[in-house]
Amino acid sequence: MEKNLIILLSCCLLHFASAQLRVGFYSSTCPRAETIIRQLVQKRFGTDRSITAALLRMHFHDCFVRGCDASILIDSTKSTSSEKDAGPNLTVRGYELIDEIKKALEAACPSTVSCADIITVATRDAVDLAGGSHYKVPTGRRDGLVSDSAEVNLPGPSLSVPEALPFFRAKGLTLNDMVTLLGAHTVGVAHCGFFQDRLSNFQGTGKPDQTMNPALAARLLRTCGTASRPLNRDPTVFLDQNTSFTFDNQFYNQLRSKKGILQIDQQLALDRSSAPIVSSFASNPNAFQQNFASAMIKMANIQVLGGKAGEIRKNCRVFNPKSRRGF
Repeated sequence: MEKNLIILLSCCLLHFASAQLRVGFYSSTCPRAETIIRQLVQKRFGTDRSITAALLRMHFHDCFVRGCDASILIDSTKSTSSEKDAGPNLTVRGYELIDEIKKALEAACPSTVSCADIITVATRDAVDLAGGSHYKVPTGRRDGLVSDSAEVNLPGPSLSVPEALPFFRAKGLTLNDMVTLLGAHTVGVAHCGFFQDRLSNFQGTGKPDQTMNPALAARLLRTCGTASRPLNRDPTVFLDQNTSFTFDNQFYNQLRSKKGILQIDQQLALDRSSAPIVSSFASNPNAFQQNFASAMIKMANIQVLGGKAGEIRKNCRVFNPKSRRGF
């Protein structure tokens, strides 16, 4: 009985925090907040179009651990290992852009805009710049006070659809949301180590994964080889082989042609529960864009902190001194 009451109370608190988010949250306290974020993302996008994929990955990895609270941004110390240094997050990048945005916002309106909102808005803007939908983002998140590498447990690239789905359902997301959010791979890359087994010795068979287009497998094998490498020397390939920097639905068309690079991506087109969604998005680009905007807004509401919870960090990489925790 007591356990059920705690669960119910937690759900109510989470709903209350999400309800506190609203479009234009900073309209009176920092009117230029979203303009400043947009300008700096646009500046970076002008020289590095891969920033869209970087921010999408950062946003996803942040929200799926302790909720969208910017805990992924915290640097480790001599005594603590933060989320940033957990294995799945070693390929996350773009932190310096968040630092640049935070510095500009602190100059304009000190201790006002959270790092969590910066990630959310910057990701939206990067998707828009790459050709995706421009959707309105409710803001008002606050930054978390905990970042622990031991808490990082994310769905891996070799899972089946039934294995991956519980990770999403645990965060209040549906099968449709999962298929939609994995569509972010339309602008992503993957290190060879994440799919190398599919190219020549899939699950110990001595043969390539039969669910991968043979010509693609042969081409990737030439790029990746069979030897494993340290992450910093492991080659990367585009997950969307055609429109690699454009946020569109071509990723789903490639899945239907057995050209998914990651096993979980290809399984989306093969599993009977998710295949109809893949087909729908492959044939209807507007459906994908609309669903993606909705799924991103939904994901950005996961376990958010509002009101007096958490803090507004002065520096996204470190927690505020305890004397400043009220901000």
